Amino acid sequence: MTQVFATSDNGSGSADHSGHEQIVFCHDAPTGLRAIIAIHSTTLGPALGGTRFYPYQSESQALADALNLSRAMSYKNALAGLDHGGGKAVIIGDPARQKSEALLRAYGRFVESLGGRYITACDVGTFSEDMDVVARECRHVTGRTAWDGGAGDSSVLTAFGVFQGMRAAAEHAWGSTSLEGRRVGVEGVGKVGTRLVDHLAEAGAELVICDVDPHAVERIRARHPGVTPAADRRALIARELDILAPCALGGTIDDDTVGALTARIVCGGANNQLAHAGIEKMLADRDILYAPDYLVNSGGVIQVADELAGFCFDRAKARAEKIFDTTRRIFALADEEGVPPAVAADRLAERRMSEIGRLRGIWLPG
Repeated sequence: MTQVFATSDNGSGSADHSGHEQIVFCHDAPTGLRAIIAIHSTTLGPALGGTRFYPYQSESQALADALNLSRAMSYKNALAGLDHGGGKAVIIGDPARQKSEALLRAYGRFVESLGGRYITACDVGTFSEDMDVVARECRHVTGRTAWDGGAGDSSVLTAFGVFQGMRAAAEHAWGSTSLEGRRVGVEGVGKVGTRLVDHLAEAGAELVICDVDPHAVERIRARHPGVTPAADRRALIARELDILAPCALGGTIDDDTVGALTARIVCGGANNQLAHAGIEKMLADRDILYAPDYLVNSGGVIQVADELAGFCFDRAKARAEKIFDTTRRIFALADEEGVPPAVAADRLAERRMSEIGRLRGIWLPG
């Protein structure tokens, strides 16, 4: 096994890791493991964030994703009221071909070597069953199966939280939390998207969906025959929508998408939805209400964090339900300060990190 550490150096190199506390490059040749663990902040506590297993085209692309995702986790955990900082890991490769017990256990040993500075969980390409394997080599794992004493699939409360955020956005935009009759376009019907569709269908929304996997679309249509499929995301964006819910990979809300959108609200489960800085202002200028992704999709991390204290679903769900109140607070703050909601959310998260982080300077005995 080889392990290389990098610390923040004001962003030299192709990816900007200024502001990150630690970046670890992990390689185990016999298992084929190539992974990057990015710790953005431990100001509020140990960094908590999932492990993404994805066939990146290059190491630099994987590093950029780990850096962006770990930073977002710091803000997500802060807004969720958790005593955790932000971290994220990426495993480079095709999980369908390269995932193995040996590889996951090798990865677990790298996580363990960080001594609890980083706690891992599921993400794209990994599942609770995988975390059970990682946990055979590592104590700092959450999001495990219920059978193994864990919280199970974190998409349950991720989707629930997005739904709560969407209700708050509807109230801000239209004066009512009801989604009945609203046309919602869901981009991506994987783990989170599928559960979000369930909530929306129960709420009486009119649903249009798309996914790169046609089998996923057909699975949703079998569950909800009234759902309308769109050929692809371009066709979805072109529809007359009230709400767009991005639930696939990040970066899909770009200049072209903003220009083509008819939706009044953007609220979904995907991480890092905005393609670049400035998109939040473009949305605001078009009077499109953006519910910050790391706020509304924090139900999953609330769920797995609860596992660390002995999982109680009702307790975790009650905490995830507060995403509604936090989203309302963000919209009110944005109006009060005359800034887009994404800026207001950043300010609120940074305020908590600063205030709680200051307490670390108070000496305690022992």
